[in-house]
Amino acid sequence: MPKDIRLRDLPTFLRAMDPDDIMFNFFVHETAAMSQASAVVINTWDELDSPLLDAMSKLLPPIYTVGPLHLTVRNNVPEESPLAGIGSNLWKEEDAPLRWLDGRPPRSVVYVNFGSITVMSKEHLLEFAWGLANTGYTFLWNVRPDLVKGDDETALPPEFAMAIEGRSMLSTWCPQEKVLEHEAVGVFLTHSGWNSSLEGICGAVPMVCWPFFAEQQTNCRYKCTEWGIGMEIGDNVRRTEVEAMIREVMEEEKGREMRRRVIELQKSAVASARPGGRSMHNVDRLIQERNFLLFGDGNYLE
Repeated sequence: MPKDIRLRDLPTFLRAMDPDDIMFNFFVHETAAMSQASAVVINTWDELDSPLLDAMSKLLPPIYTVGPLHLTVRNNVPEESPLAGIGSNLWKEEDAPLRWLDGRPPRSVVYVNFGSITVMSKEHLLEFAWGLANTGYTFLWNVRPDLVKGDDETALPPEFAMAIEGRSMLSTWCPQEKVLEHEAVGVFLTHSGWNSSLEGICGAVPMVCWPFFAEQQTNCRYKCTEWGIGMEIGDNVRRTEVEAMIREVMEEEKGREMRRRVIELQKSAVASARPGGRSMHNVDRLIQERNFLLFGDGNYLE
């Protein structure tokens, strides 16, 4: 980990150090168990996480980087295969957002999604809503029915609907990989989950991050400081902050630099996940070498 990492950048279950916390105990157990494994498989690629991978390789069994996994699958699995349909969505996707994006100018839309399980207060919801509205930009926002903590319904005021009428779209869920790869999307407002982070990189979209829990704070730190492709909104979000950061990414020099850097990472991700790339090579090695150890005859499952 970086020497100047802050306590707030560590996963929430590590900061709490609660001996009764389920996630804390799960990772204590799994970290100890990793040293006994035959292999460790990680959804990343070498160019993205090389310092961490170098450190881990000295402590753990053979490490196989196979990511970004959604690209590795897409590029190497036939469309007719049942594996091609494997995904990580917990909500039913809507196709309407993709059709809505068609015809929008390149890099003109703010895409907003806080993931499958992140929740927020009504106050934070309103701060995000008015921050987005006040930018004047078109935005696509996935507003889950359970997004507001403790509420059966996520209700936005009618004056907000009037303010964005005709220029933005609210959906429940959408095919995020395809949305982030759409040329109309210019910035991604995200909770910084790992899947979303990888999909943002693969879409070459700079990110504004509001991490909620688990490893999201650590992902946010890497995007904002180590990779230079993100900006962080504070815990106690304010609409002026949301507006200012989105404008900075969309309009100013820092945003242009973030875009340049995320394009570089995207190129390395695509190269690694293509047929014959490093990640696919690691998938083949994993199948051959681990099954050789297990079965002893060099045979492995196709």
